[in-house]
Amino acid sequence: MNQGFSPERWAFEITHVLNTVLGADHFPIDVTAVAREYTAQKFPSDPIVRVQGEDLPGFEGALFKAPAGKKGWGIFYNNRLSSKGRINFTLAHELGHYLLHRVAFPEGIRCGEDDMVQWDSEFGQIEHQANVFSANLLMPLDDYRRQINPAENVTLDMLAHCADRYRVSLAAATLRWLDYTHKRAVLVVSRDGFILWARSSKPALKTGAFFRTSIGPIAIPPASLAAAPAIAAGTIMKEHPANVWFAEPTVEVAMVADKYDYVFSLLSLADSPPFNFDEWRTRRR
Repeated sequence: MNQGFSPERWAFEITHVLNTVLGADHFPIDVTAVAREYTAQKFPSDPIVRVQGEDLPGFEGALFKAPAGKKGWGIFYNNRLSSKGRINFTLAHELGHYLLHRVAFPEGIRCGEDDMVQWDSEFGQIEHQANVFSANLLMPLDDYRRQINPAENVTLDMLAHCADRYRVSLAAATLRWLDYTHKRAVLVVSRDGFILWARSSKPALKTGAFFRTSIGPIAIPPASLAAAPAIAAGTIMKEHPANVWFAEPTVEVAMVADKYDYVFSLLSLADSPPFNFDEWRTRRR
């Protein structure tokens, strides 16, 4: 389905070129320039020749083949998008489609809003791959680790700094942090009272702190910030007792998305789960 390299490998190849030409501190990345110049050198007979905003009702971005008789491809984003972070991630996402999927989809690909925010391989393989490429290109892990140490307790200001540094949305910056942190944390995306999807850090996943949304809708807890009407006013934080989100105390930072369709809740848990005596006793029998 892709063209030889994995999403991570393509991102690494371009990052290597940028490091060589611009130095290691080259953020935020000018995706438009990268798309045009890199593809012109790598694929001179089939490059990206146009990157621009267009009226794309119902879609965030698209990759289109040039009209008959002309060579190349165009990357387009919905010109109604106002967030520079969302535009930047969308452009990198479509560049990922070009590198990975244009042979399998010779007429191009259109991507909806969910394709940009749902980093779940079960959602759709090609969209997942394009998101992985975009995250790796815009937010290389070696640079991200220099901004936030894997063992460090994260704050919203720290994540906002990374979102600004890489010109991505706060949600995208949070998802990238979850890729490598040593902390137990879960990002929950909800709408209309239900969890759409969730992403756990590896330490959280290993200790059972996750939501299995693949089996069906999961209602958000009534006592959570995600269920509070006041969340529409901005970003708020609350320390929850046990049995609100999980069977242990949880700190929730809730924020609205760039469009007011989604609520993002970052759930932070203690470094180690509480000892469950009843479970231990059951296992001993």
